Amino acid sequence: MTPVDLHTVGLAVVQNKKLLLAYSNNKHAWYLPGGKIDGNETAVTALVREVNEELGITLDVVQLKYYVHITAPAYGEQQNMMMQQSCYTYPLTETINFGNEIGGVKYFTPDEYAREPAQVPGVIQLFKQLQSDQLI
Repeated sequence: MTPVDLHTVGLAVVQNKKLLLAYSNNKHAWYLPGGKIDGNETAVTALVREVNEELGITLDVVQLKYYVHITAPAYGEQQNMMMQQSCYTYPLTETINFGNEIGGVKYFTPDEYAREPAQVPGVIQLFKQLQSDQLI
């Protein structure tokens, strides 16, 4: 079966060697804030929209920095779906007011995340990249 690409964007906020993740009430797992890129959106436009919906924050696009692209099986989606995710770093100072689809936000080390019952492949890949770059 030919893989189907799911184009997404994620916000990578690292503070004190930990990565910020948001708990998806729908998928019962911790994810990067962000989500699907709609048809005519750019990655940055989608990220601003998704983060506003999920975390109640209006990102300052000047402070967004492209970090890495991740390809991984799309967690909670059909088996042949591959997530194509552009990740951006951001120096978060805003107060988070998460929306209904988010059950909480928390900073994780890779070891802390490994103890969670659900493991999202894209998050694991991002942790590996952040470790490789000595950011966590």
